[in-house]
Amino acid sequence: MELHRVDYTILGLTSKKCMKLLPSTGTKFTQKVVVGDQEGITQIFFVKKGEIQITFKSLPSAPVSNIVLGGSMGTTQDKIFVSSDNIVRGFTKKGKIFLNFETQLLENIKCMYVCGNDLIVSGVHNYHHYHDCKLVDSYTCSDIINDIITLNVAKVRRLTAVLACADQILRVLDGSVVTQSLALPNSPTALHLMNGDGGSTGDHVLVGMQEGQIYLVQITRSNSTIIKWILENENRKSEVTCMTSFDLMKTGIPDIIIGRHDGNIEVYTMIQHDEVTNEFKPPVEKFCYSGNESITSIQGGYVGNVNFEEIIVTTYTGWLFGLTTEVPEKQVTNDANDLNYGFSREEKQKILKLKSEIEDLEVRITKEREKYLAFTQEDSAAISRLPYLTINDKMMLQKDDATYFVMLESETNIDNILIQCDIPIKLLDVDKNSAVVSYSKCDPESGNSVLATYRCQLNTVRLELKFYVDEGQKGTLQAYVTPLTQPKCCQVRKFPIKPLALHCRVHTTETERFYNSLQLKGTFSVAEMHTWVTQCLPELPEKPPDEEKITYTFKSALVDTVLECVYSRGEAEFKSDNISTISILRDILSKEATKKKIKLDISSTTNEQSIITTLQSLNIKLEKYYKLHQQTMLLDALKDIDAAQTEPLQNNLIPEYKDILEKEKDIQAQLKQRPFYLERLQSAVLNLFLDWHKFKGINIKPKLAAFNNTLKNKYSYQEICSYFSL
Repeated sequence: MELHRVDYTILGLTSKKCMKLLPSTGTKFTQKVVVGDQEGITQIFFVKKGEIQITFKSLPSAPVSNIVLGGSMGTTQDKIFVSSDNIVRGFTKKGKIFLNFETQLLENIKCMYVCGNDLIVSGVHNYHHYHDCKLVDSYTCSDIINDIITLNVAKVRRLTAVLACADQILRVLDGSVVTQSLALPNSPTALHLMNGDGGSTGDHVLVGMQEGQIYLVQITRSNSTIIKWILENENRKSEVTCMTSFDLMKTGIPDIIIGRHDGNIEVYTMIQHDEVTNEFKPPVEKFCYSGNESITSIQGGYVGNVNFEEIIVTTYTGWLFGLTTEVPEKQVTNDANDLNYGFSREEKQKILKLKSEIEDLEVRITKEREKYLAFTQEDSAAISRLPYLTINDKMMLQKDDATYFVMLESETNIDNILIQCDIPIKLLDVDKNSAVVSYSKCDPESGNSVLATYRCQLNTVRLELKFYVDEGQKGTLQAYVTPLTQPKCCQVRKFPIKPLALHCRVHTTETERFYNSLQLKGTFSVAEMHTWVTQCLPELPEKPPDEEKITYTFKSALVDTVLECVYSRGEAEFKSDNISTISILRDILSKEATKKKIKLDISSTTNEQSIITTLQSLNIKLEKYYKLHQQTMLLDALKDIDAAQTEPLQNNLIPEYKDILEKEKDIQAQLKQRPFYLERLQSAVLNLFLDWHKFKGINIKPKLAAFNNTLKNKYSYQEICSYFSL
């Protein structure tokens, strides 16, 4: 499949699900586009002979957070519903307002869905269901609600709401009651009914994940949730932000179109499920487009040409463009002679007019810039006002290699970004990052551990960073984003780094484990203990759940050990098969209690079997990466020998060395995918050694040098175990 990009217009900044295509009014007419931006402008337009024709455009107001289409059951869904603040407005396809409804949400509307006379809205934590603008049901979620949807009411015969929540759970509501909960390996971020109608039974839902996977889930009437298939994220693609269904391939079965946080757009063709076994097969990727801006909305239809299918896309910075199956026959360049070939008289006039307008705008911009600089340099009463620019930022843990990914996206071009951190971190190279990085020396007394400057190339609006950090220290990563504007200014984005930053939430553990434990008793409340725990661990809600006893389970992305947290009023217990995790928690929690002047009764128990199992788990990884590093050194030596040989080197090598040369690309790819991974594993073993003897009250300074030498120079699992006196 080949699709070609066509840019239609540029808007203000856009939010997720802020654009829809109105249903076609006939086979001879293209579809209208309705779109809203963060400037509060909602507009309806269509494309005629390559030009934008605006049907309706509202005045600026509060930022538009959602646009959905609705209408009476069984009729054309061409009524437009727009949410901003906590208000929902309804427009006809001609732009006439027919609804202005202020919901009872105490927070701004984040997600919205319309089904007949039913309106579903949610903020960050609160969910409301309205029927004919009257509140019917409500629900408060303990964690952030990322997206909402309802099953196909016409097929299911009841209104069933589905909530995608940040605590990695898909919740199914019947009224105000959670009837089903599906635990997922990471947070669901986008929901869409399969084929746009939920499939033949109306209860099949596509779930896009934070780590890039896509699930097909069936929510049955028997209060059971069945995962039909999983599309794994083998190529480490980013978060799914939006999805739609449209028959782009003309197979009779709607294709799945995916928009992602890193700007990628993918088209997957559905495979008809086996009627005999009733098994669903994962779809097959047919097309991928790589952009450089976050995708906020995506739709399939006919916009530029009624005879050619098209994907319509909006990005965070406001671009609205299409990926069309129509092959462009004419391309305009800056060469004036090109206008003499292949263009009609009207087209030539339009092109010349556009070029003239661009030149006039460039002259006006230059004059205004010179005028402004003159005001700021002379003694005058003029006041220079710094512009406020919105920065789209995100930091998340990548579990496969235990590193952190940071994304910074500006509404205008970025000049440079300064990275500052008060604890040691290691910045890593990112393939998509074209910026030039330079490091500055840090004075230990200044409180800075890392200072790095990324100088961006022209027309850069998005920058991706990657780093790793060792657990045990609490700090803050600050990004000073300087846009390419005058006067010079910068905006700061802060990202907290938790002491147990490499832990991620899970719902269950695979095997039985041997735990070390930490018990705390005192006069603390549930809210106070929850606040202390959130300062140690990521992926926790700001407020504690409304429960007497709270339980969380975490897993280390680096060491694969588990941490279980159970706490209630006046009591808390933490269990982990990694003694270093218990040591970090004991230090942090005791410091926080001291700040609050709360007396704690702290006790701990250790389990020698936990050391054995943890070392065994680490040994598997250590041996693999020791071997990779040795093979890399051998490759360098073999290349040097090969350069000095007159005949092919492989003719004189033993099979082991031949195998290394044949697997050269694979070896280098594995090390590139996880740089410094061996050093990080060695650091984890060293911390385990120090913390184990710390709990035992044994002075290990005399053994430390020898242990380091064994760990880094002549690694042996048996010798490492002997240092623990197991």
